[in-house]
Amino acid sequence: MKECMVRLIYCEMLGYESSFGYIHAIKLAQQGNLLEKRVGYLAVSLFLHENHELLLLLVNTVVKDLQSTNLVEVCMALTVVSQIFPREMIPAVLPLIEDKLQHSKEIIRRKAVQALYKFYLIAPNQVQHIHDKFRKALCDRDAGVMAASLHIYLQMIKENSSGYKDLTGSFVTILKQVVGGKLSADFNYHSVPAPWLQIQLLRILGLLGKDDPRTSELMYDVLDESLRRAEINHNITYAILFECVQTIYTIHPKSELLEKAAKCIGKFVLSPKINLKYLGLKALTYVIQQDPNLALQHQMTIIECLDHPDPIIKRETLELLYRITNGQNVIVIVQKMLDYLKESQEEYAIISLVAKIAELAEKYAPNNEWFIQTMNAVFSVGGDVVHSDIPNNFLRLLAEGFDDEKEDHQLRMYAVQSYLALLEEEDKLYPQKFLQVMSWVLGEYFSLVTDVDPEVILTKLHGLLRKTFVTSETKAWIMAAVTKIASHTSCSKAVDEIIQELSSSLDTCLRQYAFELKHLCEDRALMKSCLPFDASCSDLVVDASLSFLDGFVAEGLAHGAAPYKPHHQRQEEKLSQEKALNFEPYGLSFASSVSSSGVTGRQSPTGLSFGSDISGNSAETGHKETNTLKLEGVRKLWGKEGYLPKKENKTGKGNEPQPVPCGSFLSGQVGEAPALQPEQGASLSEEDKEKQQLASTLFIGLGSSAGVSLMGKADTATQKFKRKSKITETQQLSEEASDLQTSTASDFGSLLDTVPVNVEDSEGSMHTRLRKASPSSDIVEDSLAFETPQSLRKSVLDDRISANRLSQSSLFADSNIEIFQPSSSAQCESASETPLVPSLPEELAELPHSEVVGLCQSAALALHLCKVWTDDSLLLIVFVSNKTPSALHAVNLVFEETEHFQILESASSQFPVIEAQSMEHCQKCVKMNKVCTQAILPGSVSYQSEMETCLELSVTLSLMDFIRPMEMTTEDFGKLWLSLSNDVKQNIKMSSCQDSLSAALDTLQQKLKLHRVDVIGNEGILACQLLPSVPCLLHCRTHSGMLALWFRSPCAALPDGLLYQCQKVMEES
Repeated sequence: MKECMVRLIYCEMLGYESSFGYIHAIKLAQQGNLLEKRVGYLAVSLFLHENHELLLLLVNTVVKDLQSTNLVEVCMALTVVSQIFPREMIPAVLPLIEDKLQHSKEIIRRKAVQALYKFYLIAPNQVQHIHDKFRKALCDRDAGVMAASLHIYLQMIKENSSGYKDLTGSFVTILKQVVGGKLSADFNYHSVPAPWLQIQLLRILGLLGKDDPRTSELMYDVLDESLRRAEINHNITYAILFECVQTIYTIHPKSELLEKAAKCIGKFVLSPKINLKYLGLKALTYVIQQDPNLALQHQMTIIECLDHPDPIIKRETLELLYRITNGQNVIVIVQKMLDYLKESQEEYAIISLVAKIAELAEKYAPNNEWFIQTMNAVFSVGGDVVHSDIPNNFLRLLAEGFDDEKEDHQLRMYAVQSYLALLEEEDKLYPQKFLQVMSWVLGEYFSLVTDVDPEVILTKLHGLLRKTFVTSETKAWIMAAVTKIASHTSCSKAVDEIIQELSSSLDTCLRQYAFELKHLCEDRALMKSCLPFDASCSDLVVDASLSFLDGFVAEGLAHGAAPYKPHHQRQEEKLSQEKALNFEPYGLSFASSVSSSGVTGRQSPTGLSFGSDISGNSAETGHKETNTLKLEGVRKLWGKEGYLPKKENKTGKGNEPQPVPCGSFLSGQVGEAPALQPEQGASLSEEDKEKQQLASTLFIGLGSSAGVSLMGKADTATQKFKRKSKITETQQLSEEASDLQTSTASDFGSLLDTVPVNVEDSEGSMHTRLRKASPSSDIVEDSLAFETPQSLRKSVLDDRISANRLSQSSLFADSNIEIFQPSSSAQCESASETPLVPSLPEELAELPHSEVVGLCQSAALALHLCKVWTDDSLLLIVFVSNKTPSALHAVNLVFEETEHFQILESASSQFPVIEAQSMEHCQKCVKMNKVCTQAILPGSVSYQSEMETCLELSVTLSLMDFIRPMEMTTEDFGKLWLSLSNDVKQNIKMSSCQDSLSAALDTLQQKLKLHRVDVIGNEGILACQLLPSVPCLLHCRTHSGMLALWFRSPCAALPDGLLYQCQKVMEES
């Protein structure tokens, strides 16, 4: 069997189907012979993926091998667990792997840490309670175990760096020992001591020292030593230098280190080797925020890189130019990007560049004509690989308009004129998305062009419908435009021809459009009421209950039709008829009857019988409908011709330039670009003159006086296309159309979901940052019963957070406030003044609330914040204090909606005047859109004194801020339990003070705000809700000193978040 399995592995590598042998691989892994077991484990790791259903048959074997006294068997089991293991079965092996952290053999401890790292990636909530054991692994006497633990710490510090500041000294000490060569020679690579370990530690130090002067001071010496010792001419030392440069520019700056890092970057950029030049451009792109003059020093080299034969160098150069773009050089930079876009054939490069061009065009467009022409070029060159958000947001921008009605009219009119001119070219082939944009604009704003007869536009659209390259989806867009135009014309020959041609079309959708158009043409009054002019931003009243179908449903029921059953009910009925697999470990099974009930078998927490017992997400069980093996995720890397992916052509070593001595990177000054003297300019060639002229155009606006953010946006530039504010829009709609039911248009984000935010640093210079979105957790997916009628707006979250974080204890857990600390000079000035003490209004003071803590402050203004937890909402009370002897004008406080949180009603508060030495306050109601353990709500406050000033602020909100008790009866609990589809299970060890179920329930009820529904024997049920109305049910059971938790909720992410809070609370108590 062993030889057959080896041949089967070879067949699978060649790309042939060999699923018939998967079960034999599992059987081979269960054999007693070590060699056969090793081949079986190897085959399983190559054949199966972590969601494969056959992995369940391997769990018992893994548990058995983890308990073996043979080190080889334990190592093989740990290796398989760290590669592929089902998420639902982690509780079965987690205690065994925890015990292996104390094993006498270092190889076992190292593989155990690697397995826990895998668990943290796929199910972080299930290993939150063993963080102390990670710290022991970091201090392990074996360097391999310590190195393995760095992977876990890097991941955890990325998510929450403030919780691991106390380990900075340990990481610095480890890096000093590594750099000093204290590790054994086995860790050396080309005489470089543990280079990958150095890179890992440098990344960790960069995250810990970001915006934290005190923590950064601990790192300065070891970073200097790392730069000094990287003197060997090898690629791995270049990698270490690059990570050092990134770390130096990430942490709180020190002038001596910045100078040395700048020298390294200069040597990289000027190197003839392509790899080093790429590293230099990459580093220059990263550090452009802190030192914009560094780009000026190498501007001629950057110009030469635009014409470099290597496309990667070109692309990175364009990325650098993108980050230094401002209102003065946007035309030249966008043109360079478009030129590269026309030459590029790589789909990834096209998608990335198109997104950047669209962002720059919206932000810095000098006029309407240039904006429309640039977007036309984007759609034409980008083709159908353009992300759908770009055309959608472009159309939203046209429909939404700006504060200036005249600008709206001119922009829309020029768009219509440009599209009509493009359609004049008969044989021109345009991408489908571009045709869809044209159709929408022409159908919406055709009447703005008075010198063109609508019949001409209809004729052109009719011509597009006859084109064979136009897809059915695009033809649907064209038919919508034809219908809109036809509603404003009395009679049209083109419309009649379209109806006649498409009425017999084989495309069902187009045929339906034709009949709808014919019906509307016969009833002009109906057509005008259904298709009002320029009503794309008007809100539509949608009957979500579909009450207009009540008569149809009643008639069907009267004729014997079966009543409708929701999806979850059909699923439960289906599961009750099937024999499903039991995913639970046998030792702590939930399958026990309620002591007070005589019913046997599987029981619900309320005594109601379950149809099956499947842990994890029970919604996934609906996919198990066939008896065939699942082959998703099996990679096909080999075929009959050999290795399928194309191999890269290797260049010969003869043409490779000589390596640059790395030791020279730290010596000498990087020469600035010499200024051209008049007599020197005459001797320059025409090509050099063009480069000098291009450099002066590209790098205009950069210098010591220009503040450039991480994304390279100058602070003086204002966004060309600024959206209407909701307040202004509401007033206009109420005045102009009071007889119609209207509402404000949505406040859309930019084409790339980026929002500029002004931040004033301690020295008074203004910088602009771009906030970018990163999905972190699942969206709250409520069932129909818990669906909210209001659409959730997604925003972006700033990845750069103010330093000096301060945690304040409160009545509710994890209510931490992010503090923005001013400079020391500002603190000294404000300390001499008498502070204004904020206090809650009487109606709010009686409610549960947090302490009043400082939010941000400057020499003139101070902000404090207090959380108030009501039964149905979270209120943020913000106190704005004027510390100056004169009044402050135009104080504007704005909270930004992120992907996690939404500000109900208005996100901004305006104070026209705040008198001297006085205080104002406002309150904001916050709603959680995406479930997360903890996230940041950013904002800013601007005010006018001698000059306009802006401060950035941030508030840390936790999941428990939005959890409230949910009262219900045991019967209601049972009914709701069966209707919920997402569940999570976990076993937690109970401490000595929690030896009873009652004590554990008391702890959960008090600290997590859960409602205790009922207690039956050794089982208890609790309920809570995520505001406003997303329920989460909890079933608890004690067994052999363990507390078994079982959560269910309509939201997939909510059980995981509450499970983490339960683990944390039980450990603390």
